[in-house]
Amino acid sequence: MLRDPEAWAQWEREWERQQSRSYEENLRLFLAMLDHARALGVWPPQNPLEGLETDILLARRINTYVPPPVDTSGQGAG
Repeated sequence: MLRDPEAWAQWEREWERQQSRSYEENLRLFLAMLDHARALGVWPPQNPLEGLETDILLARRINTYVPPPVDTSGQGAG
């Protein structure tokens, strides 16, 4: 847990401001990582649909809203 969330947010804003990569630099980094993945033999995947069911299940669980339980005792919190 953060002791001072505002100080952290300020640090994040400053860090983002200092990150001045251009589109070309980002593209160069992406292509270098893609070449590395190909050299390792992990891209492209042999079966692109492998693990899709797990991804869908996880997405459903993450994106499902579960309302908090309703206190029917009449006593309220505290």
